[in-house]
Amino acid sequence: MEAIETKPLTLALGPAGTGKTYLAIACAVKKLELGKIDRIILSRPAIEAGEALGYLPGTMEEKMSPYLRPLYDALSDRMGAKRLRQYLSDGTIEIAPIAYMRGRTLNNSFVVIDEAQNCTYGQIKMLLTRLGWHSHMVITGDPDQTDLLPGMSGLADIAARLDRVSDIEIVRLGPQDVVRHPLVACMLAAL
Repeated sequence: MEAIETKPLTLALGPAGTGKTYLAIACAVKKLELGKIDRIILSRPAIEAGEALGYLPGTMEEKMSPYLRPLYDALSDRMGAKRLRQYLSDGTIEIAPIAYMRGRTLNNSFVVIDEAQNCTYGQIKMLLTRLGWHSHMVITGDPDQTDLLPGMSGLADIAARLDRVSDIEIVRLGPQDVVRHPLVACMLAAL
């Protein structure tokens, strides 16, 4: 939370259940409510976790909805379902598929890139360069849990390269930070 509050770019790396996504969303909502940003932009790779879901009908938002469910859950928890629907309909909260981010400059925004372990190096580099004035970006992911082919994820490499850049915070969480059921940390250690 301190890193997100004080740095324009934070990478939160760690295992499942450490609250990476939830904390990023909580900070985004807080900044929106305080008027420090104008919008929240959510992006997550549309990668299926080992199973093919097939073609999804509907609008872009409807197609992305299953992939963004964890973000919606956190947003709904922080602001309520009614306000979340309003913000989604008026564009205050925007769903931005990674493929549609190229060429944008995201000013006065809080950008959450979730599950970044499923992005390639090139995708993360492109996303990082979208950061605009008066904006914050949080990139979350677990480099050990990618759904891409071995060697395809760019998250660990990007984090290693950015570790020495000032005004960027790399937060590395471990099994001791898991806030889900105590068995999650034990299972992660065994698996």
